[in-house]
Amino acid sequence: MSEKTVVNSWNEWDPLKHVIVGKADGTCIPAPEPALDAKVPEDSDMRGQFGPRTKDTVDKANELLDNFSNMLEKRGIKVDRPDPIDFSQKTSTPDWEAETMFGCMPPRDVLLTVGSEILEATMSYRCRWFEYLCYRPLLQKYYNEDPNMRHESAPKPRLTDADYRKDYLSDKIGIQKRLEWTEDKFFVTTEEEPLFDAADVLRFGKDLVVQHGFTTNLKGIDWLKRHFKDHRVHAVNFPGDPYPIHIDATFTPIKEGLIINNPQRRLPKEQRKLFENNGWEIIDSAQPAHNEPPPLCYSSTWLSMNVLVLDPKTVCVEKSEVYQAEQLDKLGMEVIPVELRDAYAFGGGLHCCTADVYREGELKDYFPKQ
Repeated sequence: MSEKTVVNSWNEWDPLKHVIVGKADGTCIPAPEPALDAKVPEDSDMRGQFGPRTKDTVDKANELLDNFSNMLEKRGIKVDRPDPIDFSQKTSTPDWEAETMFGCMPPRDVLLTVGSEILEATMSYRCRWFEYLCYRPLLQKYYNEDPNMRHESAPKPRLTDADYRKDYLSDKIGIQKRLEWTEDKFFVTTEEEPLFDAADVLRFGKDLVVQHGFTTNLKGIDWLKRHFKDHRVHAVNFPGDPYPIHIDATFTPIKEGLIINNPQRRLPKEQRKLFENNGWEIIDSAQPAHNEPPPLCYSSTWLSMNVLVLDPKTVCVEKSEVYQAEQLDKLGMEVIPVELRDAYAFGGGLHCCTADVYREGELKDYFPKQ
């Protein structure tokens, strides 16, 4: 009897066959904490309020996530869902306590699949420290079914106050100052201990491209380098983003050789060389269709770029993001419109709310010239 392979995914665009889609159940607006305060936009309607999101918004988000899951299943893609826990409860460690947790709509933030390994990220928010628990039943199942699957977990950070810069605790910093700070790579997270979110990592076969920003520090990138010894790990940053949280609304590989880049947050010239020397094209992404995010949402309007590639010819785009759909259509992709905007506030777009389990394909070197 041949061994069963359950977990396998080396990049962002090979044919998707098995995926985890998040759930909105019990999602909370988290209480203030150092990691969060820096990241909530200064004019956001979320400042100062926390606790469970309303039932009608949760139900609507779940309806959209369920519809998305059903569409994927109709296309022959196996879909698993997490087991939500009670996110409204207080959590604590010997170092801190948090009034609420967050939720499990965006598995992409927590789980990084590289080949046959699924790695649980450290997470840099206290409210998200226990989020991995929602995915443990699935990871145990994959581990039991697939003799080659590796279930790894990065060292849990302490997340004491030493992990965060006090400069970011003011809610009156202003965009100009924030842009200067991010240009200088002066972020809310210090280098006290390794910190990274899985959604800051893009997989290009033998190379991993990791955003250095609010949620991932240089020590986190160094930890990834030491952990993935057979890979080349590259740190990137995007001046022009006052809230650099995750890479997947900034820099989006569509297929081998093609990346769309947020025109407000372009990859610096020096960092483009890796791609350009190997014949990759980086083009400006189309504009978002909206001028502002939905109510009570952390993310920027650039979730328009947060697309899910099903295979090198097919891509899911949020239904209202007509300019992004049009651009990808012109680039020769079949575009599947998926309604998800009313779930954005629960943790992001189509890429955020999914985590790869299996994509057909093998490990390749896309950047032989380094």
